[in-house]
Amino acid sequence: QVQLVESGGGLVQAGGSLRLSCAASGSIVSINAMGWFRQAPGKERELVARMTSGGNTNYADSLKGRFTISRDNAKNTQYLEMDSLKAEDTAVYYCKAEGYMRRFLDIIPFTSWGQGTQVTVSS
Repeated sequence: QVQLVESGGGLVQAGGSLRLSCAASGSIVSINAMGWFRQAPGKERELVARMTSGGNTNYADSLKGRFTISRDNAKNTQYLEMDSLKAEDTAVYYCKAEGYMRRFLDIIPFTSWGQGTQVTVSS
């Protein structure tokens, strides 16, 4: 099992900033990619940003320049710096990780999601 724990969400005024963290733990062999997704009420879950272990990143086009993803590979932790927040950024933000884990004597692929953290931006 690989567990992801997010933190850093909360209430912020429009124009403000927040930093989300996501720590992965468990029988991890390697993490190939970590990413952030979000889901607003009544909407589908959407990609915010994603980063591979090699440092390649991709962002939702609408968020480029305001959101920055980073990662500490040694700590199996990723971060999302969110600046110039807008009311439409209000959503539950989820962390996702993909890689390989150890299960008994085998190494198998995994995909895990965090429980989500609420970000509310007041206008």
